[in-house]
Amino acid sequence: MIPNAALHTPVLFQEAVGALAIDAAGGERLNGTYVDATFGRGGHARLILERLGPRGRLIAMDRDADAIAAGGELKDARLTLVHARFGEMEKVVQDLGVTAVEGVLADLGVSSPQLDEASRGFSFRGDGPLDMRMDRSCGQTAAQWLAQAEEDDIREVVKHYGEERFAKQIAKAVVAARAGGAIRSTRQLADLVGQAVRTREPGLHPATRTFQAVRIHINQELEELSLMLPQALRLLKPHGRLAVISFHSLEDRIVKRFMQDNARADALPERLPVRAADLPPPRLHILGKPQRASAEEVTRNPRARSALLRIAEKAGLEQVRHPSPRVRRARAPQGRGRS
Repeated sequence: MIPNAALHTPVLFQEAVGALAIDAAGGERLNGTYVDATFGRGGHARLILERLGPRGRLIAMDRDADAIAAGGELKDARLTLVHARFGEMEKVVQDLGVTAVEGVLADLGVSSPQLDEASRGFSFRGDGPLDMRMDRSCGQTAAQWLAQAEEDDIREVVKHYGEERFAKQIAKAVVAARAGGAIRSTRQLADLVGQAVRTREPGLHPATRTFQAVRIHINQELEELSLMLPQALRLLKPHGRLAVISFHSLEDRIVKRFMQDNARADALPERLPVRAADLPPPRLHILGKPQRASAEEVTRNPRARSALLRIAEKAGLEQVRHPSPRVRRARAPQGRGRS
């Protein structure tokens, strides 16, 4: 099934949904429950529903009310749409009476409709209000934050979330410019940054990193991701799959470390006389290497160029081991003389 090109072209479309192994042998997965943590315009969700069995279920979440409204056209009894942040995943799923799921898919970052609609304020290609909120029903807009943030705070956000080496100059320019009036539009901010940034990589607009940084800060995207990943692991059934698509190094670093940390056995203090076989087993198994979009996909959808898909599987019950009662732990040395 090919998603409607007029809506949103999902990145790594077949690969991400294929990673969930919905149509693997056995009816449990085919008729299981899955979570699409970032519904967007439903591209991945449509393919999940196409592969699901008649008793399967898909819980799809998005913090953008526009995405939830657009999902109303999907008339499928197996689909439940929820307006919520993916950092609330565990509560959302449990409130629906579900205790465990077969798979979780998260496509991070912004969607094409969010970028293409000037009124959302995510892009500098068109002029629009400087909003940048994924959920326009709450929180500060980018314009409101820039109007009152301290210069040091602006510098740190642009430097950390945008990995921008001219963060100091940009922050100084913002504070100087707002003395003459509020920065309300995307074009105002883009022009301001363009004047502050002396050099830029070929093909990259001077304001790209700043817009990314402010957007991440306004939506607390990295904090939400850090909240979501352990919730997804707890919700997954044994052998359940976690598939995450990231678009920049800060996101991918969090996903990579989470998967690697949970793919290792729990560390114990050195010299503790416990056999390796008795150590608590890893909670996740990393499946394959990270996947990137093919050259053909990047040609069709240039936004896929930076996408990276990581896949992991929750350890099975047969891999859970318990320490042997015969294992003895080292005793503390007995002191001599003075107590």
